[in-house]
Amino acid sequence: MSEGLPVVTAQEMARIESLAYAEGASEQRFMENAGLSIAEITEDFVEAQQLPRKASLIVGKGNNGGDAFASGLALLDKGFSVSAWHIYPPDICSPLCQQMLTRFQDKGGIVHAIHDERAFVFHPEGVILDGLVGTGFKGKAEGILAKAIEHTNRSHLPILALDIPSGVNGTTGAVESVAINATQTIYLELPKLGFFLKEGWNHVGQLSRGIFGLDKKYHKHAKPSAYLFDTNTLGQLLPPIKRTRHKYEAGYVLGFAGSKAMPGAAMLSSFSTLLSGAGIVRLFHTKKMDAALSAAPFELIKEEWDGKSLQRFKKESERAHALFLGPGMGRTKTVEQAIKTLLANSSLPTVIDADALYFIAQNPQWILPEQSILTPHHGEMHTLLSTFDTKASDPIQAYVNHKKITLVLKGAPTFIYHDKEIPIIIARGDPGMATAGSGDVLTGMIAAMLAQGLKPRTAACVAVSLHAIAGEIAAEYFTSYSVTASKIMECISEAFSTYTKTT
Repeated sequence: MSEGLPVVTAQEMARIESLAYAEGASEQRFMENAGLSIAEITEDFVEAQQLPRKASLIVGKGNNGGDAFASGLALLDKGFSVSAWHIYPPDICSPLCQQMLTRFQDKGGIVHAIHDERAFVFHPEGVILDGLVGTGFKGKAEGILAKAIEHTNRSHLPILALDIPSGVNGTTGAVESVAINATQTIYLELPKLGFFLKEGWNHVGQLSRGIFGLDKKYHKHAKPSAYLFDTNTLGQLLPPIKRTRHKYEAGYVLGFAGSKAMPGAAMLSSFSTLLSGAGIVRLFHTKKMDAALSAAPFELIKEEWDGKSLQRFKKESERAHALFLGPGMGRTKTVEQAIKTLLANSSLPTVIDADALYFIAQNPQWILPEQSILTPHHGEMHTLLSTFDTKASDPIQAYVNHKKITLVLKGAPTFIYHDKEIPIIIARGDPGMATAGSGDVLTGMIAAMLAQGLKPRTAACVAVSLHAIAGEIAAEYFTSYSVTASKIMECISEAFSTYTKTT
C-alpha cells in the first residue's frame, strides 16, 4: 500500500528546501514556479465556481507575500483583473517580496498600501489570495496583521490560502488569536502537520497541492510526521470480486454487540458489514433482545449468547474471518467478563470499539488478539492512555507499539496508527458525521475489509476513507445538519461505486 504524501512540520519543510538551495536551486525560480502553480489552481477554482476573473491579494512582508505577488503576475497573464493590498512598507519586506512587488506593479497590477491599522480599508473583489504570513509563523497575530485577517474573513468572498492560512502554526495547528478561514488551502509541495492538529483543520478548508519544482529526491529526504492518504488509490486496494466466489469467500464476520438498551448499535454495525462486501454476518446478542432486534435486516443471522458459553463461538470462529466487538454492549460486570473471555479465546482479526474499549482501559493487562484494530474517538483515547505509563513524545504511537495493534483515532481528520509505522491521515469526511452511531457504521466497514483479506492497516485506511466519503455523500443529500448514522450507511454503496473493480 502506498501511504501517500509525506506530511511535515514547518521546520522540516524549511530544512529540505535549504538542502535544495545548498545544491544550487534558485529561490527566485521556486517562487515564480509557485506563482504559476497557484494561478492554475486559482483559475480552476474560479471556473468551477463560475466566479468573475478577478483576484485580490492580501500581502504581508515575507516570502509568502512574494508568492502572492508571483501568483498575481501569473493571473495577470491569464487575463485576470488583479489588485493587491499590502499591509507593510516595501522597505521592511523580504528581498524576494520586494522584487515580486516591483514586477507586479510594472505589469500593471494595482497595489493599495494599507500600513495603518486605524485606517484599514479593504475592498476586495473576486477571489482573495491570502499571502500574509507563511508556515514559519509562530505566536499570536496582532496589530495590522490581525486586522488584515479579520477584514479578510469578513469579506464573504472565497479565500485561497497560499501554503497555509495566515495565523495557523504550521507545526502545531495552534491559533493564538485569529487566523484566515480559508475556503481552500493551496499547500506547496508537501502538506504541513499543523493543518491536521488543534484548530488547523477548522481553518484550512479544502486542500489542494501546488508545486514549485522541488526535486523528488528532497521529498525522500524529508522526515514525515505522518502520511496524507490519497483516496484515488482506493480502487487498487479494494478486495477483488471474483465471479465464482461464495458467501464464505466473500467474508464471514462474527459480531458481539448491542444490549436491550442499545440494540441500534448492533444493527448499524452488522448491516454496515454486509453493505461493505462481507458475505455473511452472525450477530451474537444477549437474551431477551428478539423484540428489539425485530427491525434488523433480514440478511442478518441473530443468535442469543449468555456471555459465558464459548462452544458456539469457537465453532463459528473456525470458519469465520473477522470479529467485531463492543458497540452498544453496555458496561456491566457481565459484559466485562464476556469481553475478557472473547479476547482471550479469539484468534480472529478483531475490531474493538465502544464499550469494549472502556473495559480494555480498565484492564490494561489484557492481551489483545493479533491483528486487532481499536477505534477510539479522542475521549476514549484519553481513557486508554490514562492507565498507560509512558514518557514518549507521542504516547499514542507508544501505546500502539506496546500493544502491537492498529488504532483508528476517529476525528476530524482521522489518524490511523500501526505498530512501528508512521501514522496515516484520512482527510475526508463531513462535520455532519459527528452523530451517534457513526462509529458503529465504521466498525462494521472495517470488519468487512478484514474478512475480505485486507491486512489491518490497509483495511483501516480503506474503510475509514469509504466511511468518510459516504458521509460526504450523505451531507450532499441531506445537509451537514441532517446526517445520521443510518443515512451514512445508506450511502456506503455509492461511496464504493466510484472505486469498485471486478476480476
